[in-house]
Amino acid sequence: MSASPNARVQVSRVPNQPVRREDDGSFAIDLWLCRDGVFDSDVALRLTPAEAEVLHAQLCYALDDETVSVIVPESKRPECSKGVSTTRRR
Repeated sequence: MSASPNARVQVSRVPNQPVRREDDGSFAIDLWLCRDGVFDSDVALRLTPAEAEVLHAQLCYALDDETVSVIVPESKRPECSKGVSTTRRR
């Protein structure tokens, strides 16, 4: 598909596809690429563990640790700490 220089490009996550760890230790996030509202291709954003950690921290900061309670009730949230004890700062 050849796109004009003024094509509107939209990138979004592929619905229901989880973030996955690749054999090399990197993380992959499946994305859809659309140009001018028409599907163009699947792409994957690949992040090193350090890049994934920075993204995680930035998302937590942007969400302010409170938005998740609106989306998913505490009783249904997965335990993501992998046995690491953390204390929230207020």
